[in-house]
Order: sequence, then C-alpha cells, then structure tokens
Amino acid sequence: MPALLVAPALAGSLSLRQWETVIVQARKSRLLGRLHHIIERHGLSGQVPDRVWDHLVSADRLVVEQHRSLSHEIRQILEALKTVQARIVVLKGGAYVLRGLDAGCGRTFSDIDILVPREKLGEVEARLMLNGWVSQHRDAYDQRYYRKWMHEIPPMSHIRRGTTLDIHHALTPLTSRIRADSDAMLAAAEPLANHDRLMVLSPQDMVLHSATHLFLESEFHSGLRDLVDLHALITEFRHCVPDFDQSVLSRAREVGLERPLVLAFNYLIRILSLDVSASIASELEHVLKGKPYQALLDGLFVRALSPQHESAMDAFTPASLFLLYIRGHWLRMPMHLLVAHLGYKAIMKLTKKADNDGNEETVR
Repeated sequence: MPALLVAPALAGSLSLRQWETVIVQARKSRLLGRLHHIIERHGLSGQVPDRVWDHLVSADRLVVEQHRSLSHEIRQILEALKTVQARIVVLKGGAYVLRGLDAGCGRTFSDIDILVPREKLGEVEARLMLNGWVSQHRDAYDQRYYRKWMHEIPPMSHIRRGTTLDIHHALTPLTSRIRADSDAMLAAAEPLANHDRLMVLSPQDMVLHSATHLFLESEFHSGLRDLVDLHALITEFRHCVPDFDQSVLSRAREVGLERPLVLAFNYLIRILSLDVSASIASELEHVLKGKPYQALLDGLFVRALSPQHESAMDAFTPASLFLLYIRGHWLRMPMHLLVAHLGYKAIMKLTKKADNDGNEETVR
C-alpha cells in the first residue's frame, strides 16, 4: 500500500485481491481518504474497480464532513478565547487543512491541537472551561503527569459537541531528552489567511514538529499516516520555499531538532522513496553512518511505519512496537520518572482488568 501512495499509476495493475489488501491496510493506517485524493488527483479513478471505488468515495465523504466540522469548531474555540491576548497556533492535521496544504487533502483527525504561550495557559484553560470544555482525565496522577512533565495539559472535550482539544504550551515534553526551542518556533508562527487571530507554524517548523511528533512517539497506530504527512509537506514546500531542504536543516540545528529531522528523511527515503538534496544526503551520511544501533533502529522503524495490519506485519513486528514504546517513553522522561510511570500504568492496567473480571463473574 505505501508504494501506491507515491506511485498511483500502479492502481491500474492491481487485482481485486490486491485491492482488498490495500483497502484494509489504508483503513487501518487512517489513509483511506488520502488514497482517494491521490487517485482522483491523478485522474486514475477509472482504473479502480467500482466496488473498490465505493470504499474510497465513502472515506472521502467522511473527510469532507470532518473538515466542515473543523471550521465550525475553530470558530467556537476563537469565540471562547476572544478575550485572551495571545498567539493561538493550530498544529498538525488541523493546520494542514486550514492552510490549504496538500497534506490536508484526504486527512482525517480525531482531535484539534493548538499551541499557546505557557504563561497564558491558565487563562486559556479557564476560558474554555467557562465555554463547556472539560478535562478528559480526572485521575490525580494523570493530571500531575501532564501538568508537571508534559508539553500539554490533559485533553479537553466539549460537553455538548464531544470534540477533543489538545492544548500545548511547548512542542516537546518538559523532561524530554530532545528539547525543541518552542518559544522560537512560536515566535516564528505565521498568520493564517482569513483568520485575524489564528496562526500556523512556519513551513520549516511545521515539518520539524511533524518529524519530532513522529520520532518521539511511543505508539504507531498512525505512524505511516504521519510519514505520508511529512512526504506531502516537504514535496509542497520545496516548490514554494527556495532551497527548502537546506533551510529546514539549518532551522533544525537552531531549535534543537536535528535528530528527528534526520530520522524523518531516512525513513522517507526507505519507505516512500523521497528524493533528497545533496545537503540532506550528506547530513544523513554524517549522522547515521557507523552508528552501531542504527541497523537495529532501522529494523524497528521500518516495521512500525508499515500498515499496522496482519497483512503487513511479520513475526518481529510486536517486539519492534514494544521496544519503540519503551524508547518513546525513555526519550520523554528521565529514568527514575520512566520506571515510576510505567510501573504505575502497569498496576492500573492490572487493577482495571481484575475489576472487569470481577464484574463478569458477578454477571454470571
């Protein structure tokens, strides 16, 4: 399926059995709407069997509805925050859609992410609560975990509309081993056309945030989709930003995100066949060559960034995902916090399972 996303001409050569595999992999990867967009943009819908096209059209209708809901929800958020004097930056999928980027075409998302200055966080949260938003996490440990160590407060949901909002005050966790200069990235944010108070990250910072979000991650349900986002962003920005590869590499050094950017380019080449400039190729050679753990990391990420469906998994995939789960947490917090956090989560999971088992016994 990944090959079809970057070489849609393959659509005409697929059998029905192969299309069946493509559809289930794309749905599992949250890329069904994106696949519809790519095939339609290249004028290849006539090469897709009718029963397959029905799945893609259905996915596109969901995308259209989500994008319409996004516009409405953004208006509600801005109304709630109208008295807050601060930059409000939309992140990730919402930003791609609102800015009209190709990465937003066919893109679905389960929540809206915004970035605000940390000193305005309390005011932002209070205004949202007065307008019907409530925290999704009531557990005291989870509240402390987010507020003391993370780069965002606990997710909020609206009591009537049910939409989810993630409010960031930084772009990497406060305890992370890889720390972004979030203040510099917030300061460089650009106004969004047709929105007098809403902003998005600069092209370079948008790519860096996407790469950092992916390669600090501990779970990869949407890993391939996030890699496809990066492919679309880089491809588009190369056409409108002079010498984009060099500028994003320079920016990565300025804000402390060179490592995630290098990893992003490495797997964009391996998985989605992205062409890179000489400057990026040289940086990959310098950073990755000769590192004893890189071959292991490649084996882990190639599996994690494949569709998380049995048709694309092998015997080593579960172990790869587990090791990357540990890696993601290790990157986000020091060892003493990591041990305590994972221990607490394991105990809570066992407790919840025991409670559920007990309830089942009562029912019987």
